[in-house]
Amino acid sequence: MRKLVNPGRLVILGVIFTVLISIYLVALYKLQIIDGAAYYAQSENSVVTQERVYAARGDILDRYGRVLVSNSLCNNLSINVTELFEQEDPNAIILELCSAVERFGDSYIDTLPITAAPPFAYTEMSDLQRNMLDAWLGANKMTRDATAVEVMSAMRTRYDVGSEYSAEDARRIVGIRYEINNRYNINTTPYVFAEDVSMPLLTYLMEQDIPGFKVSSSYVREYKTQYAAHLLGYTGPVTQEEWDKYAGKGYELDAQIGKDGVEYAFESYLHGIDGEAEVTSTLDGITVATSYTREPQPGKHTYLTLDIGLQEVCEEALAAHIEPINEVRAEQNRLSELYGAENVEPIEMITGGAMCVVKVDTGEPLALVSWPSYNAATMLDDYEELLADTNAPLYNRALMGVYAPGSTFKPCTATALMAEDIISPLITIVTEGQFTKYIDQGYAPECWIYSTYKYTHGEINVVQAITYSCNYFFYYWGDQLGIDKMAYYAKLYGLGEHTGIELPEVTGQMSTQSFKEQYTGIRWFQGDTLQSAIGQSFTEFTPLQMAEYCAALANNGTRYSASLLKEVRSYDYSQILYERTAEILSTVDVDQGIFDAIHYGMWGVIYDPASTLTDTWLSCSEIVGAKTGTAQRGEGLVNNAMFILYAPYENPEIAISIAVEKGGAGATLSPVARQVVDYYFSWHKNINVVENPYTLLK
Repeated sequence: MRKLVNPGRLVILGVIFTVLISIYLVALYKLQIIDGAAYYAQSENSVVTQERVYAARGDILDRYGRVLVSNSLCNNLSINVTELFEQEDPNAIILELCSAVERFGDSYIDTLPITAAPPFAYTEMSDLQRNMLDAWLGANKMTRDATAVEVMSAMRTRYDVGSEYSAEDARRIVGIRYEINNRYNINTTPYVFAEDVSMPLLTYLMEQDIPGFKVSSSYVREYKTQYAAHLLGYTGPVTQEEWDKYAGKGYELDAQIGKDGVEYAFESYLHGIDGEAEVTSTLDGITVATSYTREPQPGKHTYLTLDIGLQEVCEEALAAHIEPINEVRAEQNRLSELYGAENVEPIEMITGGAMCVVKVDTGEPLALVSWPSYNAATMLDDYEELLADTNAPLYNRALMGVYAPGSTFKPCTATALMAEDIISPLITIVTEGQFTKYIDQGYAPECWIYSTYKYTHGEINVVQAITYSCNYFFYYWGDQLGIDKMAYYAKLYGLGEHTGIELPEVTGQMSTQSFKEQYTGIRWFQGDTLQSAIGQSFTEFTPLQMAEYCAALANNGTRYSASLLKEVRSYDYSQILYERTAEILSTVDVDQGIFDAIHYGMWGVIYDPASTLTDTWLSCSEIVGAKTGTAQRGEGLVNNAMFILYAPYENPEIAISIAVEKGGAGATLSPVARQVVDYYFSWHKNINVVENPYTLLK
């Protein structure tokens, strides 16, 4: 009969249990008896704290994976409160730390809203500063109406800052003591004494064995390009006013958030969620163990529709056009003043310009340029200087500037005329130079060729009217079209409408009777209709709207959204979280023959035998269509220069708009557009598209 229990197995099992228990007892004896005293001493000299682990913000990249903005690791200084207040004179240590930070060109954080030197007074304070000050006043049994002098006196007493310290040094000390103290009063995030400090400062503090601080790692934004400053934006600490928007979304009270541009527009993707770690350190601040209690979640990488190479070419081409003109004008003005030219007004300087390049088949912005520009990496340091610049370099003219389109609007008027059967592509009129229908009312506008040379354009059709930019033709037929139909087709082209871009933009407006009467209180005249037909009167659009309008012309009436966001990927690039698809915003649904006529007229702007622009484009690899515009600003004022272009003429890929304030004739911008076309088509023909992180995207 087989036994239910095997004695041999029981013996083996017993031996195993005996060995395991013996090992456990030996280890326990070693921990408690042999090493117990050492571990006890270590625990007595250790501090366990919960510390934030900063999450990296997502990178910003262009459409081909070239990094525009990323992160760099930085060192922050925090106050080691335990060690600081074990010192004989913690105030002296604080003053020494402040002096060291300043000596090495760094700065420390002091938000106490009191001036740095007597006579002490309150500085302008944010809501957060007001709340923090109120918390301190309440904790120290002071009323909200206490003066700055009274608060300083109370702080010197509260923090034992004696008479051996000057008023300025006392202010520095109490500012830091206030920051430390208030973190306990309102139970907010730990106080960071100095952010992104230099390595020489850290070396000095360690060499001098200055106590009372500890070093932690964080991230700062690093700009990898000096271009696209108006688009990229910047980050900064969340304010009390902004907190309501971010509360409950994983943000800390001192979180860094996007403040402008792409950093702000795509904050929800770029922002990471900080983690938390349990840090064991010795009393003198040396970390001996770290364990995560909550893993940080890095932000997502955000790909823009921009082509940073094209952006660079556009910025440099526009600047190279404007700056020499300003130099010549400045010299002419200097000579006029020097030699006392009488009754000669100074020539106006060019104050700004913009250029936009978009993809015809998707509406995606490839380049959005505003001149003058600035360095995004140093914008906060240069802010006061930039703000004082009369040319307003902080102003994003591509999206916020509005300009009368001038003759670049004529293809829109032509669309309306043919779509409403007022004319056909072949109908002609004999132009007379001066439109005299309303001369008895004191209004007889002239064509530019008549005003300049006393010539006329003779007998022409709509194609030739676009090519030669004949004002008389559009006065004559625009008078019959009327402003309402003109405005209807302008809206279909997106003129005076939002483009779909995620950044702040103005819409400008199409000149209409309701607009004029509402904003000026002056009734509408038929002369306003005539001027609107040639892109004047109250008509004003942004350069981006003009680029999307040009793309819609090239695209036979389909207008796409100008969204900047191309793709979003996870921090390790393993997942595509968002991928852009083209979005149609409106359609100009008219016969193809209408667009054929407009395209041919825009072809003639460059290649007609009478064109002055032909030489600029003869050696170009691509055939293009374009329209110039010289927008009048008033008697004695230099006109704004406007220019739109699409390329290639067959199967268009890109559309360009350029606006230069006080730039003169729109035709002068043709060479600027030529540089952009040359770069785009020479570079893109050699492109190799590979879908990997930091490489090309489709």
